[in-house]
Amino acid sequence: MPEFADPLLEFARRRREPAVVQTLRSTAAAVISYVVALHLSSEPAPLTAPLTALLVVQVTLFTTLVTAVRRVNSVVAGVLLAIGFSSLVGLTWWSLGLIILVALVVGRYVKVGEFVPEVAISAMLVLGVTRVSATAWDRVLETLIGAGVGMLFNVLLAPPVWVESAGGAIEELAARMRGLLMDLGEEVGGHTPVAQAAARLHEARRLDHDIVRVDASLRQAEDSLRLNPRVKEGLLSRVVLRTGLDALEISAVVLRVVCRSFTDLAKERTQERLFEPEVGDALKEVFGHLARAVESFAVLITTQVSANAEEAEDRLAAELTAGRASRNRVADLLLAQVQRHPRQWQLHGALLAEIDRILDELDVEKRSQRLVEELDRQSREQRERYRLVGRVRQRLRAREPEDERSV
Repeated sequence: MPEFADPLLEFARRRREPAVVQTLRSTAAAVISYVVALHLSSEPAPLTAPLTALLVVQVTLFTTLVTAVRRVNSVVAGVLLAIGFSSLVGLTWWSLGLIILVALVVGRYVKVGEFVPEVAISAMLVLGVTRVSATAWDRVLETLIGAGVGMLFNVLLAPPVWVESAGGAIEELAARMRGLLMDLGEEVGGHTPVAQAAARLHEARRLDHDIVRVDASLRQAEDSLRLNPRVKEGLLSRVVLRTGLDALEISAVVLRVVCRSFTDLAKERTQERLFEPEVGDALKEVFGHLARAVESFAVLITTQVSANAEEAEDRLAAELTAGRASRNRVADLLLAQVQRHPRQWQLHGALLAEIDRILDELDVEKRSQRLVEELDRQSREQRERYRLVGRVRQRLRAREPEDERSV
């Protein structure tokens, strides 16, 4: 008994993770669709229904609806091709090859997405039976049952919103960036071996993999907000998270360039400090402000409570202001150092430019402007997409006064 207790306890602790939720929902939908198909289909074992439900039920409602439509389209297209071929030719090696070729080509034009092979599979399965017509329509019926159960399952029992998990991933990314900035601040005041600087550069490059993982989590959160009855301001939440991740991604790229500049300096100054003590202390202060600014920025874009968001925004503004002041002090000190020792002056200028870029990406006013621009762009795209619906509404509104006057 203890052998099975640990996996069950671990499963219970992870019950809110996407993989666990997907497992439970898919299993329940597949069983329900099989029971429904047993009563409606003439097949003794209508396994197409639970198979369709497994493919249709996704972690989010939006992907469930999209998958259901594509799945039904692929099966119906394959069945119709099989019926057409069965009335003309029988099952031979060349007819099998021909129907597979035609089905794969048709699948590209009926917009079934990843279910293009399903068109050919449906056509082959139906073509290989003796009672083509009855089997074909039973397969369509089972597919409709599985897709219908899957969609109703997610409509009636709306899947969770994955904003919290995406926010956690963004905060983890910001924490790694903060740690790297703090480490750089500790190292700039003394002698930094080339191997140590190269290790920091490798750590900064690994942020790219973290960004890919965070982006995948954010895409899942964005899908969970679409068409979800639990969400009232899904567009705003999507835009806040997406623009915030974009800013952190750019900052991570710039941070990698900073580490590259330090590595180049370490190669040139193998027997001395990277910077003079006064410059090193000032740079440590700058990187400390940048580290805390990145942390406050992540809290700001992932916090749902307005009071906490305002507090994070105030902290972010204060750190950016202090960071700019420290950056200006560093610029004056570096200018004096370059005038005395003009070696690698271009790396000093590049370092200042990179610090400016991070400060600019995290700027509060720029973030607000980016939010407004992105919301306007999303609104324009929605109006273009649903232009016909908008025209109908305008015509209905224009007729309302006439109807009132006639009354």
